Amino acid sequence: MTARFGIGLLAGLALLLGCPAGFEDDDSAGDDDATGDDDATGDDDSAGDDDATGDDDATGDDDATGDDDTTEITVAGCYEDAFLSQPPIGPDYDQFGPVVGSHCQGTNHQDILGVERVVFVGDSVTVGTPPFLPDDYYRSLLADELAVQFGLEPPSYLWKTVNVIDGVSLLQESGDFASCAKWGAKTDDLIQDNDQIVDCFPEDQRDKVTLAIMTVGGNDIADVTQDGLDGVDYALIWDDVEAFVTLMREAIEWFNDPPDKFPNGVYVMFSNMFEFTDGTGHTEACPLAGLAGYGADWEDPDVLADMVIYANEQYAEIAVENQVDMIFMLEEFCGHGFYHDNPLAPCYRGPGTQLWFDTLSCIHPNTLGHDYIAQMFMNVVHE
Repeated sequence: MTARFGIGLLAGLALLLGCPAGFEDDDSAGDDDATGDDDATGDDDSAGDDDATGDDDATGDDDATGDDDTTEITVAGCYEDAFLSQPPIGPDYDQFGPVVGSHCQGTNHQDILGVERVVFVGDSVTVGTPPFLPDDYYRSLLADELAVQFGLEPPSYLWKTVNVIDGVSLLQESGDFASCAKWGAKTDDLIQDNDQIVDCFPEDQRDKVTLAIMTVGGNDIADVTQDGLDGVDYALIWDDVEAFVTLMREAIEWFNDPPDKFPNGVYVMFSNMFEFTDGTGHTEACPLAGLAGYGADWEDPDVLADMVIYANEQYAEIAVENQVDMIFMLEEFCGHGFYHDNPLAPCYRGPGTQLWFDTLSCIHPNTLGHDYIAQMFMNVVHE
């Protein structure tokens, strides 16, 4: 994702998460501790607490979601007690009947075993962005954990490093890992235009048990938002939203069409889409948001909210239809944005909650955020 990412998500998601009446931006949201509180390992009240793999208290234990042996875990149940302000979470994933992991951080449709090759595709969240070091990116952290989990040859430091000229990994292939993700990528870059998927899953590699991982969609929402600001007819914008969702669906369906494309098996994991304002829509909370041009509003912002809700829900339906897995990045990161310490914010989780976004771009994860994304994906793998 490029800087365009935040414009789209924050406007729509602020509405779908529910900005409470009377919310005011006080000084508490922009405290001196710009990268998170002193408790660097995470507070007890947030979703990313000391138990980084997702303990019962943080992500929905038996008391919150019901006894695993007797009650089906739902996404709504996972987050009903996550926020002190109890915001109305907009996307209704449960309508599609997803199987939710006991960690409550994503779905549990696949029993991921015997992986021989791991491939990352998507946008800049997956590639990684400065000022953070290559070992800090979720892609790098997750690759190291997967190498241990499945006995794979780990990637080199050069593979983890970003070519900042082209916005891609310095090496596409290293060890048993590949990366075709690129800064600014959209869903049409997966297959239709730049062929990330075709490039990173060549026929001579498809006999290996493969795990595909991606974050994508934020830049599509950014384009949709800009169209609204430019006065494009809403009906035409809806066509664009449905089109990028269709591209995502086609990309996921590609992996099993035909069913023997990966004769020994393929697993797919992807994320939904997050934002940095904790449901408030107040972009100025990020110190450098003005430099990125944030702050404009749609004439009818409820329409944008409906579009973002639709896109996130469709991502969940895609995961269910294809029996692949989606992590709940929107829900987990809400409360860890630039209003993480403001009790009036819709996603407020409690005192000491950490910031998971970087203060330079506003829209990308900081080291804590990258670490948590890696943990979310790994929890899906483990279960």
